[in-house]
Amino acid sequence: MSPLQGNPVAMNLVPMDLTIFMHDPLWVVILKALFGFILLILFVLFAIVFERKVLGRMQNRPGPTMNGPFGSLQSLADGIKSMLKEDVTPSGVDKIVFMLAPAINVIPAVMIFALIPFAGEVPIPGGTTRLQVADMPISVLLVLGVTSVGIYGVVLAGWASNSTFPLLGGIRASAQMISYEVAMGLSLVAVFLYAGSLSTSEIVDAQQKLWYCLALIPSFVIFVIAIFGESNRTPFDLPEGESEIVGGYLTEYSSMRFAMFYMAEYMALTNVSAVAVTIFLGGYHAPIPFNWLGMDHGYWGLLWFVVKTVLFMFFMVWVRAAVPRFRYDQFMNLGWKWLIPISLVWVLVVATMQTLLQGGNNLRSSPVFWVIVAIIVLGILAAVLFGGGSEEKAEPEPEGAPFDAFAGGFPVPPKPGQVLPELAEVVASQPASEAATSAAAEPHDQQPANGAS
Repeated sequence: MSPLQGNPVAMNLVPMDLTIFMHDPLWVVILKALFGFILLILFVLFAIVFERKVLGRMQNRPGPTMNGPFGSLQSLADGIKSMLKEDVTPSGVDKIVFMLAPAINVIPAVMIFALIPFAGEVPIPGGTTRLQVADMPISVLLVLGVTSVGIYGVVLAGWASNSTFPLLGGIRASAQMISYEVAMGLSLVAVFLYAGSLSTSEIVDAQQKLWYCLALIPSFVIFVIAIFGESNRTPFDLPEGESEIVGGYLTEYSSMRFAMFYMAEYMALTNVSAVAVTIFLGGYHAPIPFNWLGMDHGYWGLLWFVVKTVLFMFFMVWVRAAVPRFRYDQFMNLGWKWLIPISLVWVLVVATMQTLLQGGNNLRSSPVFWVIVAIIVLGILAAVLFGGGSEEKAEPEPEGAPFDAFAGGFPVPPKPGQVLPELAEVVASQPASEAATSAAAEPHDQQPANGAS
């Protein structure tokens, strides 16, 4: 029995036979796998130039212009430059793990794209096939599992580098994945309940009349926030925060190994955009009114999938340009104190509504439904009024504390005999043995200067 059967929301759908992927000839499977890989690489090459161009326009500058027409070949130039650079392996690193970490980060990013439906049934020589490399009854769970495996590359890179900043970046990445993988998974539970399936192609087919970004708005919002943390994108790029830990897990990498991490980051950008399009934005289905005009079948689906994915990538780039990086405590508070509790409540609401619908009840006349609505409204009001909290204020520094020339002078530590400019005459009039004691005991109002002695 198909998981769609018995679900009142998906009763109008024809259950899909997922064994259709097993009936494709070998040459069709190879061509679809090759097509999916080439499409992913093209998305990555496009995303690099696209992000730099969009950021440039938002920051009132042109962006890349030198390589190719309008800078369109900048990605290829960056790749060639990375290959020509010296591959440096710092001393003291775990060489085997250090070399394997970039590959461990890239391979899962390639695997995820194989589960994304690019279009529905399309004609090919000798018959038809679905434009998707593979699908199974638990495809979305497989996507979540493969995504969590990719973080091992980041953690191993930080550990194998034998350096402080990379290790901190790896630890941050693991904590970030644990925190936001939970929120992202809970946001998808409501989709499973609503669609009655975990198959990516069946979830897309269930959105023929209504996209889940409209039917399940809280799930969509939580999912979008979570994928920023899952893909290490600004404002949640804490594992490689340049202003705090230099480059995080990337600090000790160079040449093609650095380029592999760089490529995996944009593969993750493409993957999360494609997954969001598949689960919440109708997948390859055309928006209104184009679906009424017959532009919703065959290879038209590939066009709509590409357009939606690019638009979602633009949204993620726009967020990077507009929102500053979160502090680490703010980032963790958002995940554990807000996203996960709201996701749990929302899953309970959706499950209750589905149970009432399956029993043939009218939601508006059901007292259970209105009790749930009242609880949600009261919870939101309580969170807004009482859930903000206040940060602890830093204690003020004591005034009039004696100045120690060897505690905060410049350079650090200060040169022997260095004193403040206002104390130069006092020190000159004293014997050399008493100069250091007088400088340390004298109060000060200005910062120490260099070279005053």
